[in-house]
Amino acid sequence: MGMDTTNMFNELVMDHFRHPRNRGRLQSPDFSSDDTNPSCGDNVVFDARVDAANGVLTELFFEGKGCALSLATASLLTQACQGKQLCDILTLDKKYIISLLGLELGPNRLKCALLPLKVLQQGVARYLQSTGVV
Repeated sequence: MGMDTTNMFNELVMDHFRHPRNRGRLQSPDFSSDDTNPSCGDNVVFDARVDAANGVLTELFFEGKGCALSLATASLLTQACQGKQLCDILTLDKKYIISLLGLELGPNRLKCALLPLKVLQQGVARYLQSTGVV
């Protein structure tokens, strides 16, 4: 293809950046989590609802500011993680994010893509601790 991948992401990333899914805040979520990548200033916030009886994430919304990669990843995660067990979300890793995006990423770009996963996993972990599951 000969595309310069440092300037151009795949269509999936650009589509989620331009038309984010599940963007916004939830009224009285079961948990919220937010964090900022200090090196670039990207910020992501997740609001989630949980089916506590089954330990399943039922609704996930995000808000944020930052680069295409961090916001597209947040959008993709809202779709990929709805309906997942909370404990399964905690096992997601760098490989999962790369496969979700369909991109190989260098270390700096990877930080941007991993920020939403880190934020989501922090929220899940805190929720599980607060409910006494873990």
